[in-house]
Amino acid sequence: MGNMQKDKMRVCSTTGLPVCLNAELFIKLNAVFGVVALLVGSVAAILLALTRWETVALLNPLGYYQVITLHGLNMLIFWILFMEMAILYFCSTTLLNSRNFSNALSWGQFGLMAIGMVAVEYSVLAGRASVTMTSYVPLEAKQEFYLGLILFAVGALLGVVNFFGGLYIAKRDKTYKGAIPLVVFGALAAAIIAVFTIVHGALVLIPTWLWSIGVLENPPDAAWYRLIWWGLGHCSQQINVCAMVAVWYFLATLTTGAKPLNQTVCRFAFLMYILFINLASAHHLLVDPGVGSAWKMWNTSYALYLAVLASMIHGFTVPASVEAAQRKKGIGGLFGWLTKAPWKDPGFAAFFLSLIIFGFGGGITGVTLGTHQINIIAHNTLRIPGHFHVTVAGGTSLAFMGLAYYVVPLIFRKEYPLRPLARLQPYIFGFGIVLMAIGMTLAGSLGVPRRHPDIDFTGARIAVDMGEAAPFLAMLGIGGTIAALGALIFVVLTVWAVFLGKTNKGRAMTSWQTPEQDRVTKSLMSSGWNPNEKGLKPKGTVVLTFIFLASFAVYYFSNWKALVDVWPVK
Repeated sequence: MGNMQKDKMRVCSTTGLPVCLNAELFIKLNAVFGVVALLVGSVAAILLALTRWETVALLNPLGYYQVITLHGLNMLIFWILFMEMAILYFCSTTLLNSRNFSNALSWGQFGLMAIGMVAVEYSVLAGRASVTMTSYVPLEAKQEFYLGLILFAVGALLGVVNFFGGLYIAKRDKTYKGAIPLVVFGALAAAIIAVFTIVHGALVLIPTWLWSIGVLENPPDAAWYRLIWWGLGHCSQQINVCAMVAVWYFLATLTTGAKPLNQTVCRFAFLMYILFINLASAHHLLVDPGVGSAWKMWNTSYALYLAVLASMIHGFTVPASVEAAQRKKGIGGLFGWLTKAPWKDPGFAAFFLSLIIFGFGGGITGVTLGTHQINIIAHNTLRIPGHFHVTVAGGTSLAFMGLAYYVVPLIFRKEYPLRPLARLQPYIFGFGIVLMAIGMTLAGSLGVPRRHPDIDFTGARIAVDMGEAAPFLAMLGIGGTIAALGALIFVVLTVWAVFLGKTNKGRAMTSWQTPEQDRVTKSLMSSGWNPNEKGLKPKGTVVLTFIFLASFAVYYFSNWKALVDVWPVK
């Protein structure tokens, strides 16, 4: 097979990195389909936001379940996994100075994922699968819904196999020296978790599909389905976390010239994700009688903390690496490194907002909601989607958007139009997500259900009045609409750039930063500076860490106070 041939690669005019042309094709294909899924999911998000806002109540109940199925699958599965496939191609080729392992596997990956996505979209839009993303049995969708998800999962598995093959030939051909780069290591962790996740998907979806076509007389056992399905559903988010953190490190380097303070510690944190983070799915099963109480308590206490520790390590090392790079540039003060950061660079803004929103919003609420006693009263309220919208949307999606602001100019070799609007887009999206999540959390704290659009349960024998939640549902509706508009702005700008944008072939991309910022950042990237040099200690990041811990303590113990009000301790 050999190394890449000269006619199979090019050198990036901006970064100087080699780009395998075959891998470049599949990066483009997967990225385009990912953005299409984001478009569909964003339109659905506006409809949902204006439905959960009780004053508007846009959709009827059947329409609500149809659209929430469409939204969940496009935003949590299709948009993110297509982007993650693009990341795997980039990591196994460009960052390792290698070539694509197998074009046949790549076409199989893209083809199956595309066909699967189209089949699911058809099934949902035709009203044949209004079963929400979880599709709990005995709810039944039509056969093409399950088959589409199976094909999509098999395609993703082929992409992972191709990635592993790429790592093998890069190692065999000695295309890099030493250990694989940290970003590639993060992608490897994501790929390993993906195998575990896809196996669960096969175990749960194949018998459900056989039931839908009449081969099996009865659906899978409901308790068994929930257990195995969350090995697919929640673990998919753990793939996202690994990929998101890898993108943080990559964008930190591209936008500030940062280097991790300690490679060994960072790699150990990724290893902890592989070993422990899947246990977080336990919080979906805490009221299931089929799962033992000892297992529940273990997974929501000690085991959960092992997974959380990995995120806390990355949550410190990423901003610390940025702070060290900024101090190396001569920027002083406790927070000068942050106030003088390249905030007008949408790649930096998106990645750092992703870090803050994921850490403060997703991290604090996630640990709290994963606690056994708190979860039992909070799980079926809007607090749960309030949590996962700041992790998946405010975290992963925002990081991937920031990545696109560099992928399009570097891989597609097209420039973004309307650059002032592009600079604002991460802030619009991030603000909308935070406002919506706060509204969801506060409404959920009052008992507003997560899956039922009519919070007063009109027509029920026992009257329910949740009028006090109206202001928070308004926050949900307004914030969700703003976030969806932010996503649509990203889609329009990206599609415009890819198909109509000005080419930058043969020259460096137009920098998002000032000429001086760009010059100093590139100088750091090309030098062998040490982030642990004297005078570069991340004092500001340490202060931010204590602010985070204090915020967590206040939120966590306020939840226990609320729990005591529900279950008085005498």
